Amino acid sequence: MKLVVGFITYNDSSAKYLKDFLPSLRMALSFLSSSDYRVLVFDNSDQNNDLNRKSLEAFNLENPNFLDYLHAAGNLGFSRAYNVLIRSAAHLQAEYFMVINPDTVLEKDTISELIKALDKNHEIASASPKIRRWDFAANTKTRIIDSCGLILKSGLRFRDLGQGQEDDKRFDQAKIIGPSGAAGLFRLSSLEEIKENSQYFDERFFMYKEDCDLAYRLSLINAGAMLVPSSIVYHDRTAAASRGGIIKQFFSRFKKSRQIRSWSFRNQHLIFVKHWQRQNLLSKLLIIGQVIFFTIFSLILEQFLLKEYTWVNKNR
Repeated sequence: MKLVVGFITYNDSSAKYLKDFLPSLRMALSFLSSSDYRVLVFDNSDQNNDLNRKSLEAFNLENPNFLDYLHAAGNLGFSRAYNVLIRSAAHLQAEYFMVINPDTVLEKDTISELIKALDKNHEIASASPKIRRWDFAANTKTRIIDSCGLILKSGLRFRDLGQGQEDDKRFDQAKIIGPSGAAGLFRLSSLEEIKENSQYFDERFFMYKEDCDLAYRLSLINAGAMLVPSSIVYHDRTAAASRGGIIKQFFSRFKKSRQIRSWSFRNQHLIFVKHWQRQNLLSKLLIIGQVIFFTIFSLILEQFLLKEYTWVNKNR
């Protein structure tokens, strides 16, 4: 099998997007025969929330056998649910696995361009589409970049390349370390190489930063990544970094929920601990500086984050 596409749904936060997402995904897969791909969805929704299931079943009635529906008793989180989907892809002996968020819309050539790129570059483990912002409420596709893939700076600082900037093609030839978790194509054989404790995504990362950890582990085996600018995805991101100066970023942070801030804080520190030994002196000094800053910041403004240090210590 050439490709398995996997995505995760969760309560109302994903259900509202399915009417746009599913038709665009079907169109983007139309270049493949039905025997060359499978679409798998893992529903992390609460047991009493069946909005996603009903929408998915209705779409399957109109498009027979388009997707396979999986679910569990509760919310497994991003990493654990995706590991279920990737194991299913491995069982199907797929060549590629695609991660995609349901709060996106794809263009007709989105997937074909990604596959074409990996087919031509066998040393490359993953490919990122160019992800632009989608204003779902206004039903507007913009030219503002959401992510051109992940880049890595000293001190284990991961950034979405170009986020918040106008797409003027300046990033089209940029080097990346891996795709954003919102959308990316992976060579399944490369994912098999970097498994830890039978896990592709590290399941300690319930949500947020798991894509950074995966990209970094792939880089450690010299498995390259590339941006494919001809592959376009539009994303209605709920937690994006703000541009325009420290003050704007500061106020933008407080628009995010406490849970999102806690996951992000916890998982960034888990990355520090997990990959500390591999860092050079400069990177270690920058990590120490970040931890000191985060601690002071938390003590003054967000004391609820301090308990995450206990969690990291227990789960390191």
